[in-house]
Amino acid sequence: MTRQTTTPPAEEGAPGEGLDRYHIAILAALQQEARLSNAELAARIGLSTAPTWRRVRWLEEQGYITGYRAEIDRRKVGLGVLAFVRVDAERSAGSATRALEEAIRQLPEVISCHYISGTGTFELQVMSTDLDAFSRFSIDTLLNLPNVKDIHTSFSLGEIKAGAALPLGHLQPAVR
Repeated sequence: MTRQTTTPPAEEGAPGEGLDRYHIAILAALQQEARLSNAELAARIGLSTAPTWRRVRWLEEQGYITGYRAEIDRRKVGLGVLAFVRVDAERSAGSATRALEEAIRQLPEVISCHYISGTGTFELQVMSTDLDAFSRFSIDTLLNLPNVKDIHTSFSLGEIKAGAALPLGHLQPAVR
């Protein structure tokens, strides 16, 4: 009898299809503490180190795990302002929207950007050192991006929850 040494490929279909309980446990554990050694991770999920390592590699190769990074306290590095900026764009053509998307991608102050429904085209999260710096950024940069019609800004008055792990309860381990 030949022993299977790799994790089977994900099947097309429902999100998470092809993941078993160990995959889901790995994702949950690494979201909480990405610096776990392979041995620590294996102990947490109840599997030996070699299969744990193979599963982590497979999750990376399949794009479930897209990277590892440190969470930094924005205030400790001098970024006291978090702004939510709705950008209204001229919608003359798809190429105009793509030009605006590319320009937004190049701005390090923009930490996230989403297409939104309702009023506006994009919702940005923007970091700045203070209100004066944000004002200069919005006037000198945001309003001068290609095809921007208008911007509307709200400021965070306090974070209740940030950097949370993704909820994984909807993933059903495949029966094997």
